Amino acid sequence: MHRSILLSLAASAAAAPLAKRSGTVYGFDVSDYQPNVNMQAAYNSGLRFVFIKATQGTDYISPSFNSQYTDATNAGFIRGGYHYADGTGDGSQEADYFLAHGGGWSDDGITLPGMLDLEADCKSVSWIQTFSDTYHSRTGVYPILYSSPSWWEQCTGNSDAFVNTNPLFMACYNSEPCTPQGDWPYYTFWQYNDDNANGGDSDQFNGDYAQLQAIARG
Repeated sequence: MHRSILLSLAASAAAAPLAKRSGTVYGFDVSDYQPNVNMQAAYNSGLRFVFIKATQGTDYISPSFNSQYTDATNAGFIRGGYHYADGTGDGSQEADYFLAHGGGWSDDGITLPGMLDLEADCKSVSWIQTFSDTYHSRTGVYPILYSSPSWWEQCTGNSDAFVNTNPLFMACYNSEPCTPQGDWPYYTFWQYNDDNANGGDSDQFNGDYAQLQAIARG
């Protein structure tokens, strides 16, 4: 995740009061750019959740996903897969591809709902809605939506269409959280840098560990 969309974030949105939950849980996200991440060492360092890239578009499966996901499970992480939206298919097609290759969800307390990574070329509100509805119809939960405030404003007109259904994963490289986009009252996850000591990007969950487990239970 990240790269192109995050360069201007520090200046794009000032920190603002949030409807914040109690506590903070630290985690990270990884992709095939970090094929040899040591999940046990990451867990031992205090991280408790991880998102792992599974798919992109309708024609790419991360070659690292299966091993990373297994290692994360064995290390004790709450974990989930994510899908990088690139527009090679419509929303339904990309959701189906994600679900067929690691993006599923189960009510086991350790599997996070799949995350839709929105940072490449703009996707319309309709495209995102179709992906979200397809994922929900197949799993019973709505996917987490990842974007920066600037991407969301530019590509969706700062739509509030998902506030009541989809958790927000906000990309904001700043010392304090940005103002959540799209009228979300708070972020659920916050990606705050791309230099985690264990590899990948550094993330926070806006709540305590029990609340993180509740997200995993749907």
